[in-house]
Amino acid sequence: MSEKRHLKVAMIGYGFMGAAHSQGWRVAPRFFELDAQPDMQVLVGRNAEAVADAATKWGWAETATDWREVIARDDIDIVDIVTPGGSHAEIAIAALNAGKHVLCEKPLANSVEEAELMAVAANAAAKNGVISMLGHTYRRLPATTLARDLVAAGKIGEIHQVRACYLQDWLTDPETPLVWRLQKDLAGSGALGDIGAHIIDLSEYITGSHLVEVSGTMETIIKQRPVLESTAGLGGTGGAEMGDVTVDDVALFTGRYDSGVLGSFEATRFATGRKNGLRIEISGSLGAISFDLERLNELQFFDATAPAETQGFTTILVTEPEHPYIAAWWPAGHMLGYEHGFSHQAKDFVDAVTSGTPASPSFDDGVHVQRVLAAVEESSNARSAWTTI
Repeated sequence: MSEKRHLKVAMIGYGFMGAAHSQGWRVAPRFFELDAQPDMQVLVGRNAEAVADAATKWGWAETATDWREVIARDDIDIVDIVTPGGSHAEIAIAALNAGKHVLCEKPLANSVEEAELMAVAANAAAKNGVISMLGHTYRRLPATTLARDLVAAGKIGEIHQVRACYLQDWLTDPETPLVWRLQKDLAGSGALGDIGAHIIDLSEYITGSHLVEVSGTMETIIKQRPVLESTAGLGGTGGAEMGDVTVDDVALFTGRYDSGVLGSFEATRFATGRKNGLRIEISGSLGAISFDLERLNELQFFDATAPAETQGFTTILVTEPEHPYIAAWWPAGHMLGYEHGFSHQAKDFVDAVTSGTPASPSFDDGVHVQRVLAAVEESSNARSAWTTI
């Protein structure tokens, strides 16, 4: 039996998403039958001591402080980008031009223009067999994938309406420091791009439709925060100096899909008491589905064709081997967690690389989401009824 092909991975960035992606790379080949072995080769970060500590903790073979030098290496096959959005375009385009397969965290970039340049580079590289993929891991939860399959199979009939929200509360304390996620030059936008991108992508993934126009409003609730003494990562200690918050705290918008269906969206980091409440409900002529990330092993399904006396939302515990991804994990009924989506992402990306088939979501999909984000911001600034995407 021939030895498996090895794919050496370089991950650029090592914050919160670095930990999650490391978990994915480490675990995926131990549970899924992959045609190639992803090797956690190089972890890249600007702070040599901090990146070395992270590499030891997460299991990377070596570290580096210059991503350009790493991309130039002949032994690197995959570049995984988990840095703030302001650096995505430069790193991804360089990696694609160097012939590296690229996995990039969402949102794709900080602007439509940057995202479009990334997609051009990805499409050009694809002609030479280079794979690129955008990291929307909520697509890869068994429950959301099952929701997509049920909708595609016509189980809820013709879609009438979509409701989606992502509720967090980690910014309600005015003493929370001015981290990079609150600075537009680094993050691109606030709640809109950080968590709003998820509900935009997930709603389109499940429904199979794309938003074509939006009407929205955005607000920055706390406009100044203590400046970090250290800007490395999400941590640090706030000092006496105050700095301007240059992104939104709350984004509310209505959208219309290319099918004509209306959707309502809310992305906020000021929903007091809500920690990570991504919720989506899709109503149709024959039924409805409802998902809540805080109950990620469950999918609610309503069958409107059932007799009236037995109608009601049914809880599907998405833990059976017949459900998406589940067969590789635990005995039926045993739960998965947040981190499993990153293992599924690593599995799907390696499968795309080894088979030479396009990965999803693509950079073109990322451009579309970026255009939706830009249209919401434009609508809010202009106070307009509708903005076309």
